[in-house]
Amino acid sequence: MSFKRAWEPIEGLLAKAPQNVWIRIEVIHSVQRKRRAQLERILHEMTRMNYWRQGVSFDADFKTALLEMEINGHEFFKPGKGHVVGKGRSESWIDYQQVTKYLRRRNGQLSFDIESSEYVWLFTTSGIFSDGEQIWVLNDTETAEKGVRRLENPKKELQSHLVAGETFLTWQIKEDGKFIYGYYPGLQRILSNYNSVRHFPSVYALLEVIDFTGNYEDTRRAKKALQWGIDHLTLNHQHEKKPLLFVVEKRKQGTDEIKLGAQAMLILALCKYQEVTKDASFLRRLMEAFNAVVFFRQKSGRYNHVLNTDLTVKDEFRIIYYEGEITFALARLYELTQDEQVLKMVKQSLDFMVDNDYGKYHDHWISYAVNEALQIFPNNREYMKLGLKNVFSHLDFIAKRDTSYPTLLELMNAAVKMTDIIKLTGNDDLLETYDLIRLRRIWKYRAEYELATGSFQPELAMYFYAPYKFVGGFFARHDHFRTRIDDCEHFLSGLINYYNYTY
Repeated sequence: MSFKRAWEPIEGLLAKAPQNVWIRIEVIHSVQRKRRAQLERILHEMTRMNYWRQGVSFDADFKTALLEMEINGHEFFKPGKGHVVGKGRSESWIDYQQVTKYLRRRNGQLSFDIESSEYVWLFTTSGIFSDGEQIWVLNDTETAEKGVRRLENPKKELQSHLVAGETFLTWQIKEDGKFIYGYYPGLQRILSNYNSVRHFPSVYALLEVIDFTGNYEDTRRAKKALQWGIDHLTLNHQHEKKPLLFVVEKRKQGTDEIKLGAQAMLILALCKYQEVTKDASFLRRLMEAFNAVVFFRQKSGRYNHVLNTDLTVKDEFRIIYYEGEITFALARLYELTQDEQVLKMVKQSLDFMVDNDYGKYHDHWISYAVNEALQIFPNNREYMKLGLKNVFSHLDFIAKRDTSYPTLLELMNAAVKMTDIIKLTGNDDLLETYDLIRLRRIWKYRAEYELATGSFQPELAMYFYAPYKFVGGFFARHDHFRTRIDDCEHFLSGLINYYNYTY
């Protein structure tokens, strides 16, 4: 069949379509026949769910053809019951009953039983997408960016998605100030649990993106979310007539607990609110949250990570993030208040991390903390060395990571800024053994990779159950395309800081 003849019926359909609808057109460019049992074995052995990246047809004439994103959007290939995300084989299987139901609805009828077919036809496509205003060529390389728009103008594309991201995250805040915690789009499920550690940093990211877009009317929602968090996720204590404010994790099973990381996120969010709005109405609560930090401290400078609600120690260590988070938060607090007690604690934390070689942990919060500390201690070479080791010993992993991983971009943002501070302060000798050109090249690559592989652009969202609901959101493909407030938080913070420093 000639292209012209094949195109005529498509042209007729397009002529009837409204101007502003989303349209995706794909053409098959390679096909391979396999035994159906062979496909089932391949799926069973895959280590990640939703990483099958080809189309599948159950007949040679492609009447039953399913595009890759049709398969993902409806989760036709399901993980085994025992699969734990990030661990072992996915043991994925084909939900023939659901596929059959879908094909009957899509095609009007189904002339044979797809589960009895001996063969399947696997295929790849090239295509274009239009949102009614612009046409994009879709990436057809065998990489993670497959099936999404090629970034012809990264600056414009990034700016556009950040605006959509602000809209998405703002509308996750309900009228009372609580977030809709997240979704499993592939399962058509809303997540019902809630985590105090993720509430406050999500408000922080929202304030960052509001400052970026200039939609300052949305600070009303951010304020409401902060107030809801203080009202429902905190615990008040008193010590020597001094009021203390702790973030508490309310657990369905076991005792409630107070996490250092959540405390840091509350301080960061309240600092950011005052910075963006110039509204000091939370300042008293902010200082109460700072006063509470003392109860996590050990004499050595180390922090206890988790307390019981009576302030006794539950866990001296829980996760490496917490030191960097609290140090970054305290550095931001010092910049806001110029409080000498806060400054002393920032220095103690950083000195402890230097003495205990925290650069080996490759944690983005450590980079954030060091980068912020260099605004306060611009010539401290030990902090510079800590920050440099934290990123450069991790560059190979960052360059080769094949999934979206937004905290890697956050780490890169802080590292690039830090190298510029080191140059400006005349400490260039510390950089001589490091490849700064490679650092910046990977930084740019990582930013564009995160946008392409982790964001709900319309050409992906259109295959899920409520497309407009997810545009502007960010997802974890390997976990039912999970779209949670903290996924948005990390992606938005990383991409905003990249955009601001690059453009």
